Amino acid sequence: MPLINIFLNFLQFEKRASDHTVISYRNDLEQFWNYLQGAFPELEWKEVDAAIIRTWIITLMEEKIKPRSINRKISALKSFYKYHIKMGTFETNPMLQVYAPKVSQRLPQFVEEIDMEKLFTSDLFVESFEGWRDRTLLELFYATGMRLSELRMLTFLDIDLYNNQVKVLGKRNKERIIPFGYSFKSIFSKYSELYHENFNTLSQNNFVFVNVKGKHLSPKNIYTIVRKYLDMITTIEKRGPHIIRHTFATHLLNRGADLNTIKELLGHSSLAATQVYTHNSIEKLKSIYQQAHPRA
Repeated sequence: MPLINIFLNFLQFEKRASDHTVISYRNDLEQFWNYLQGAFPELEWKEVDAAIIRTWIITLMEEKIKPRSINRKISALKSFYKYHIKMGTFETNPMLQVYAPKVSQRLPQFVEEIDMEKLFTSDLFVESFEGWRDRTLLELFYATGMRLSELRMLTFLDIDLYNNQVKVLGKRNKERIIPFGYSFKSIFSKYSELYHENFNTLSQNNFVFVNVKGKHLSPKNIYTIVRKYLDMITTIEKRGPHIIRHTFATHLLNRGADLNTIKELLGHSSLAATQVYTHNSIEKLKSIYQQAHPRA
């Protein structure tokens, strides 16, 4: 699969795509290639046309693959062909005649304000290094709305307690500055003290979030920590780090924050990605109207 590898190298080394993105594209493109090998073993890449790709999509639908997952695979193929057309590998792009199935719009889930308040005011965090680390991690997620990958890579140098702000390296290596409040500042100061006591060191280049042995937390570690505490306060279906990001954006919007400001804080490249949170705000207005209006 040399053409797939060439494209993936472009993604990784020139586009600076995340490891997660590269792995997803690899899986989707290899799945399509394996389908071709099974259904049309003699076919070459340049002979693939829109009809063959549509047949593959129908196969995926018959296998009960969700439309959102199918659309991701189509997106991977579109990027693959776009790159190779640009490089002159192919003369025609069959993806121009392929259309993605419609996906029903799902509202982002979020944790209610009262539940987030319960999280940080109850005695859920034990008095230990791990307890303070967990609290600091959750406070930072909620204070900034940053992504799991962004939070994981933070060093002590990135957190500026003097100016109450944190420097984040987001998608495509774009830096942004996110402010935080005094609540997080005091908790982070306490965590820093415990960090120093625990490991007898506190270098500016140290990763902020580590385990009791001082080893860098993995994405799975962080997900497990977040899930553990959200399980205690909410019954919503999804309870991972991304839900706190949705919660951050929804709470800001409900309290009157400007949509463009939320876009910048989240690190979205376009306003379209941020506008989905307005639906949650509208749903809340409808709920209040139903409860309050005498003829609702």
